[in-house]
Amino acid sequence: MINWDLVVVGGGPAGLTAAHVAATAGLRTLVVERAAHPRYKTCGGGLIGTSLAAVAGRIDVPAHDRVDRVTFTRDGRREFTRRHGAGPLIAMVRRDEFDDRLRAAAVAAGAQLRERVAVRAVEQDPDGVRLRLADGDVVHARTVIGADGSSGVTARHVGVRYRQVDLGLELELPVPEAQRRRWRGRLLLDWGAIPGSYAWVFPKGDTLTVGVIAGRGAGERTRAYLRDFVDRLGLAGVDPEHDSGHLTRCRADDSPLRHGRVLVAGDAAGLLEPWSREGISYALRSGALAGAAVVDGDLDGYRRAVDRDLTPSMRAGHRLLEVFSRQPGVFHALLATPAGWRMFVRFCLGRASFDETLTRAPVRAALALLDRLPPARRVRAAPATSD
Repeated sequence: MINWDLVVVGGGPAGLTAAHVAATAGLRTLVVERAAHPRYKTCGGGLIGTSLAAVAGRIDVPAHDRVDRVTFTRDGRREFTRRHGAGPLIAMVRRDEFDDRLRAAAVAAGAQLRERVAVRAVEQDPDGVRLRLADGDVVHARTVIGADGSSGVTARHVGVRYRQVDLGLELELPVPEAQRRRWRGRLLLDWGAIPGSYAWVFPKGDTLTVGVIAGRGAGERTRAYLRDFVDRLGLAGVDPEHDSGHLTRCRADDSPLRHGRVLVAGDAAGLLEPWSREGISYALRSGALAGAAVVDGDLDGYRRAVDRDLTPSMRAGHRLLEVFSRQPGVFHALLATPAGWRMFVRFCLGRASFDETLTRAPVRAALALLDRLPPARRVRAAPATSD
């Protein structure tokens, strides 16, 4: 029987980052992953500057495109495009390739990996943690980091509670050369008619990732939004390579991040940006924080680190989502202004968090004004055809 210093449940960005930190420090580290790398993962795959900084020096990012132009529409209308002349804003990756690079880095650091086996139960006693696997094996660890998603066994064990749950639907569409040229270096964001919803087109070489996200409970409207969006793009006749959906869950402020010697990170902890639902940067950062807490032997320090480094931006994201849900048209118009575009650019480059942005007096004044306006009415959709 091997008693591991750390067992990580889940081989995504959060888990593999935690494993890399722990193994680099010399801890006996095992990653248990139910699939086998490389594996498809439903995800937009856009890496903002915060994510790129988190993996710098660890992997070479397998980008299929680097975007410097963004087209914005409001339910298919009021289109405008902005370009960042100083260089790319977002790197576009396919999660199977990105996660596999993280896996290789963790293994190179000394972590061991066990794939194609699920964790069925987590049990604790004063001596440590036992993980009961689907194949009947039992793995013993001093500490466990759960990174197996918001519906995984570790989130249930810790008792993670959620403030916000959204439904994301996504298609991976293979496109011919003419479409590749049209979208190369450019993404599209469309603010939808469902409150708090938006759709996207992310270019990845010979494939476009097209998706929508909206609050859970509007499933049929969300599916209709995706169908209409794809039709407006002129892509309704393209057979998708992948057609998938998932729920994203954002934690409540007082939700636990630890139960005994089990920590949760990334999606398992409900850590993501509430407005954009961007989760990769939160997975990478929380995984690093959890791994460092285990290395330091200060498990309580993980909660303090999350409250310091991640929670303020999440609270600001909830504030942005509240305003965006009530006033998507005004929000869209503000992004067209130089100040609004600069705010978006700083977010993409990782140069300013939303909590820092919302402390600025002009932004606070604008949000206060938006609070006093009546909720916006739905706009009629129209084709978005500009290049």
